[in-house]
Parts: sequence; structure tokens; C-alpha cells
Amino acid sequence: MKDNRDRWILEDSLSELASLADTAGVEVVGQMVQRLERHTPMYLGSGKLKELVALKEDAGFNVVICNDELSTRQQSNLEDAFLDIKIIDRTALILDIFARRAQTHEGKLQVELAQHQYLLPRLAGQWSHLERLGAGIGTRGPGETQIETDRRLVERRIQRLKKELEDVRKHRALYRTQRKRSGVPIVALVGYTNAGKSTLLNALSGADVFVEDKLFATLDPTTRRLKLPDQQTVLMTDTVGFIHKLPPAVVAAFRATLEELSEADLLVHVVDITHKNAAEQYQTVEDILIELDLDTKPRLTVLNKIDLLGSDGLVKEDLEQRLQLNLQGMIPVKLDMIPVSASQGIGLDGLLRRISEILIMSKD
Repeated sequence: MKDNRDRWILEDSLSELASLADTAGVEVVGQMVQRLERHTPMYLGSGKLKELVALKEDAGFNVVICNDELSTRQQSNLEDAFLDIKIIDRTALILDIFARRAQTHEGKLQVELAQHQYLLPRLAGQWSHLERLGAGIGTRGPGETQIETDRRLVERRIQRLKKELEDVRKHRALYRTQRKRSGVPIVALVGYTNAGKSTLLNALSGADVFVEDKLFATLDPTTRRLKLPDQQTVLMTDTVGFIHKLPPAVVAAFRATLEELSEADLLVHVVDITHKNAAEQYQTVEDILIELDLDTKPRLTVLNKIDLLGSDGLVKEDLEQRLQLNLQGMIPVKLDMIPVSASQGIGLDGLLRRISEILIMSKD
């Protein structure tokens, strides 16, 4: 997601890419940085590309992961330059992780749709070797015929997946209508991937949502019923985590799931306050909420993992200072913030009381 407000430092973005690679089971043996002012057909400058190719034997790598979504031409050119090295971009890496993590039928449908939408414009590159063989005689060589066949198959599959997901969407809409009639408020947990949303849901509700110290440990949404201090019952939903440069195909494919957020009475934005990029992660999530037209929803910010930092007061003051310094007025501060430790059970009573207060105020 490219935005004038994107304040991620390149090194931090690459560090996150390394974490994504680790989640996908890839061992990182090195990294290379180049700042270019304009788009290049090789993704890298010619000098950097030669340097990277020369490193192949010394470093012994068999995969190159690029920290952007490559164009079809860029991917094809890099594959030609390396021949026997697999080229993966950030989008393909995230989709691979999503494919590993999806457990429910709906989640698998959403991931497969995103994968096919990513693949469709890249089919031509898969048959470039046949195009070169057939060049010069006629216009319908074997490569072009195969491309057309593959494109039809992929387009057909995309339409089928969209229809299945539309059925899911209708079912969700019906379910939401029934929930509205019951009058039970909905509280949705949102946040950056690995911020601790699942741990918080487990701590508040006694649920057993899968938790792991990996990016995108939870992909499929989970809803649990819990009782607030004023005896009010609410439904709390744990949603898929967001990430910097979240591929548009993923957002589109997960539309049915993300629509749950539009029906929520309160969004609880969970922030990992211990992360060095807490402010950048916060803003990334807020930017995605704006794209989803959810920025006007009542919001409560939860500063998680305070047991790793110190006293509650210092943590709250620290985040306010960091947000002011790093975001320079790009978000509305003063934030409604509650410091907690989901893993240690610190501050959870205060969080539940604040949720009760916000829901009561929203009814007035």
C-alpha cells in the first residue's frame, strides 16, 4: 500500500520481509538494498543485478524474494537473468503464507481467489520460451495457444470462486441481520499481524484460538461470546491481521470477512507496543481501515505486551510521544488508549470496563 504518509524505513521493511520468509520456511542468507528513483524493467539497476548474480555461488541461494510486487516484465527479466533461481515477490510470499494458514473452507476459497487473480496477468511469462520458438511465422504459435487456454481456465476458476464467495457473503449478511435483531453488540479486534489479537481474545473469553509467534498465525476469523462488567453480553471477533503493503488482491478476496468489521459496534485496535515500528504498524492499520471506509467507527486502542516494557503509565506516555514524533500529526491524537498484557492478564478488567462505557455511550 503506497501512500504519501508511508513512513517505513527501508531497513525495517526488509526486516519484516525476512520475518515473512521465516514464516514461510525460507532461510534468509543475505539481503541487498538499492534505492531507485524510477521503475526499471529489471527491478534492479544493471550494476546491482550483476552483483546479485555474482553472489549466487558464494551465498548458495536458490530463491530471490523482492520487497515489492513485481510487474510481469520485471519477473520475466529476473528469471532470464538467473535461469535456475526462483523469483518471488512480496505478494506471492504473503499469498503462500495465507495458503499455509487457511483452515476453513471459506479461508481456503479466499486465498485461492487471491492466488488466481495474482496469476492471471502473469501467465504470458510462463510461456515466453515457447513464444521465442514460434516467433516470425504466423501469429498463433504453440505458446500463444497455451496462454489462451490457461487464461480461460484461470478466468473460469476465478468466476467460480467469486460465485462461491458471494454465497458466503450472502450467508454472512443473513447471519449479521439475525445478530442485529438479537441486539447483541459486536466488538471486532483489528491490528497488525502478530500484535496479540488472538491471545487477547483467549484471555478475555477463555477461547482456544490458535496462537503462535509467527506472522499471520491466525487467518480465519473467530467469534466468541463474553460478558462485560455491566453484565452486558457482546460478541468479540478476531480478524485477520493487516500488514505493510498488504496486496490489493488479498483485500479484495477477503471482502466477505472484512465486511464483518462494517457491522461492528466497536473496533478494538490492538498494538504491539514493544515493537520498534509500533507507530508505523498503527498507521498501516489505520490506513487500511480508511480504505475500507471504517475510519468513522468507534475505536479503542489497546497497547499490548506492557509486561515487557514497565509500568502502565510509562507505556501510555511512551506511545503518545512516539506517535507524535513518528506520525507528526497524521492521526487524531489524543487516542483512547488502554495498556494491557494479554499473555499475563494485566489490565483486562480496565479494558472490559472501557468497552462497556463506549458501548453505552454509542447507544445514547
